[in-house]
Amino acid sequence: MENLPDRPHPHAHLRASDIDRDQVVDVLRDALMSGRLSQEEHSERLEQTLQAKTLGELEPITRDLIVPGTQPPASQPSTQLARPVSNGPVPIEEPVNPENSFDTMVAIFGGGERKGRWRVKRRTNAFAVFGGHDLDMTDAVFEGREVTIYAFAVFGGIDITVPEGVTVRNEGVGIFGGFGARGSDDPHPDAPVVVVKGLALFGGVGGQSSAKRHGRRHKGKGHHELH
Repeated sequence: MENLPDRPHPHAHLRASDIDRDQVVDVLRDALMSGRLSQEEHSERLEQTLQAKTLGELEPITRDLIVPGTQPPASQPSTQLARPVSNGPVPIEEPVNPENSFDTMVAIFGGGERKGRWRVKRRTNAFAVFGGHDLDMTDAVFEGREVTIYAFAVFGGIDITVPEGVTVRNEGVGIFGGFGARGSDDPHPDAPVVVVKGLALFGGVGGQSSAKRHGRRHKGKGHHELH
């Protein structure tokens, strides 16, 4: 990335939170889609964002882009104690501190996978650059009635499988690529909603149900995968 004029961040010494990094990721995504960053520049800055430990390391990444001022973290992350909130077909356990319910996955010339009894955060950032991700939510626990997957596939692919009964809302964009998600044919009123946002650039993001993918149904459950 090009050298930019030095301008000290007033809270440069503070540790960066997931929310701080997430704000920078949003700015980089918008800059890529508007043409202010090339694909190579976006990938380089994204890697720097995910490796940043302090606010001072984050600030130069978007200094030459139009961004709102970065705010220091209001508090230190605390232990998230889950509490069941639904007796529906898909387990939902909301954390005590939902603002800390973030997850980030990166695959650059490689692959990543989530399956089994894992926790689907309220927001998950999944980046696949010349790589791929497989997010299988068949046996997962959701940390909210609505969760959002920000999927960015650049010359890569992201597959998302959700339980039967779960509604999937597709809000992404495909540029020389495919971006499509299919929810359950029989949505359950007490099941979570998965919102899929992001960008497929010369890549793909899509999905199908776990019943179609695995050829089986859980008791009261099923899933959808995004290709």
